[in-house]
Amino acid sequence: MKYICFVPDGMSDLPVSELDGLTPWQAAKTPNLDKLAQDSLVGSVLTVPSGMYPGSDVANMSIMGYDPRKYYTGRGPIEAVAMGVPLDSKDVAFRCSLISTDGERLLDYSSGHISTEEATELIAVVEDKLGSREFKFYPGVQYRHIMAWRNGSIDLKTVPPHDIQDKEIAEYLPTGEHDEILRQLMFDSLDLLDNHPVNRRRRDLGKQPGNMIWLWGQGYAPNIPNFFRLHQKQGAVITAVDVVRGLGRAAGLKIIEVPGATGYIDTNYLGKAQYTVNALKGDVDYVYLHIEAPDESGHEGSIEHKIRSIEDIDRYVIPAIIDGMQKVDHVRLLILPDHATPVSLKTHKEGPVPFLLYDSSAPNHVSNIPFNEIALDEARTTIDDGTDLIGLLLNH
Repeated sequence: MKYICFVPDGMSDLPVSELDGLTPWQAAKTPNLDKLAQDSLVGSVLTVPSGMYPGSDVANMSIMGYDPRKYYTGRGPIEAVAMGVPLDSKDVAFRCSLISTDGERLLDYSSGHISTEEATELIAVVEDKLGSREFKFYPGVQYRHIMAWRNGSIDLKTVPPHDIQDKEIAEYLPTGEHDEILRQLMFDSLDLLDNHPVNRRRRDLGKQPGNMIWLWGQGYAPNIPNFFRLHQKQGAVITAVDVVRGLGRAAGLKIIEVPGATGYIDTNYLGKAQYTVNALKGDVDYVYLHIEAPDESGHEGSIEHKIRSIEDIDRYVIPAIIDGMQKVDHVRLLILPDHATPVSLKTHKEGPVPFLLYDSSAPNHVSNIPFNEIALDEARTTIDDGTDLIGLLLNH
């Protein structure tokens, strides 16, 4: 038997007045998901334990079957694993986001979705001027980077930049042990980057600059059990973002790179689906397929982009997966967003999300409810602990 866990990140949402009280998911044209739901178990699940921040790191860890209350150490160290950043036991890894600011407000958490090439050039300047034996800066993908602090502190309160768009940054700077060091690094980076040629070119083109680093998500290197040893399944991860890639590597899962996977609405949807199916035709038993586009659209507050990303998932991903499943003897497919990212909030929202479970050899006709936020009120199957999903998928 083969297994697919497909996570369209942040796809769940809230009703919006511009759509006559529908959510973007409900307003999107999703004939393939609708048809699949007719043969599936549809329910709701709480992916993030009560009291924990509803981030993609915590939620995806839970969906993979690892209790974040036990194994979660921070977002920075998970992404550091993805990037191969060396961390000693006392080193602290921070997510180092490249943001746009006017010096007072956070204008864009993604620097206008800056390209990886531009961002790499900017982070190289930060490493050259601000890096030391104590602090090292590592370039990642687009606006997502890592800072490693040798013998650093985790006793700090930090805030994700996507939570504070258009707000005064002074109110959300790191606080706690040695916070003055981190604040100095952040404002020193603004002095370095604000007038950099990369940012001058971006402004000339009407784009947001990547003119400041934002440090958050600190923690020590994670240590989670090997997926194969737990489940006796050879697994793989397909994603464009380091937080999910890092979780996969920490769990001993194979990382499959897909050309054209961007983590945005222009990602290679069809390629991701095809690589998923091809992996199952080989020696891989379990594929964790992750698509970031709905989440990024939610953070943008773009109804248009969110609907487009959902419809592209339905148009390209679902048919390719269903077609591929017919060429594999027996497949179980689990689909769910990791959390809600409402366009009205531009950030993550706590609470349950809908899930769909399809078994190619035993279609389920009992649920008879749509696969969208309506399931949160109407589903008879509710799961209070997201870590139980792996058992449901693997039919333990």
